[in-house]
Amino acid sequence: MSEDFKLVATSRSDMGKGASRRLRRLEGMIPSIVYGGTKKPMNITLEHKELMKHLEHEAFYSHIIALEIDGKSEDVILKDLQRHPAKEIVLHADFLRVSKTKKLHMQVPLHFINEDTCPGVKNEGGLVSHSATQLDISCLPANLPEFIEVDLANLNVGDNIHISDLTLPKGVESVALSHGADHDLVLAAVNKPKGAAVEESSEDEAAGEEAGEE
Repeated sequence: MSEDFKLVATSRSDMGKGASRRLRRLEGMIPSIVYGGTKKPMNITLEHKELMKHLEHEAFYSHIIALEIDGKSEDVILKDLQRHPAKEIVLHADFLRVSKTKKLHMQVPLHFINEDTCPGVKNEGGLVSHSATQLDISCLPANLPEFIEVDLANLNVGDNIHISDLTLPKGVESVALSHGADHDLVLAAVNKPKGAAVEESSEDEAAGEEAGEE
């Protein structure tokens, strides 16, 4: 993991919609909650500006975060965000405590590589279509990857790549595959351009007409 993320929070006891609105409007803070593990859920507040800065990083969404609450730090992951429907504002954030010895169930981003240079695109003029942008995984916190690469280097037109074709990092398992081979979903495929079939059909008809004229 290449990034280290840290958030500073304070515990809060004033609850309710009115208190939450005041936090956002007057203090630039976000009402949040941290839960899980052996401790009770705790209501906290975060600085909106600080959280928004971290949200610019893709890795933040699938990374262990050091959350400091009233001077005491604990490891968490971002579990959920409530955003304003029209403005660049986070209304609420949920964090889940993690244990070094307990596996996490997370969604991590997929990074597709060698799309433009695979034979199906470079030599055959195919188009890559993606069926997924994230993968459900299970692993211990120490093994949590920021993303998983999907290498399309060997794909021709008509080929696709499944979850089972991935080389997952050590200690990382696919949640879908744990349910059986029927859940081995397609992640990406190289398809023939839409106009190709029409062009080929037109060429065949033209060849037929020429043969008839002879």
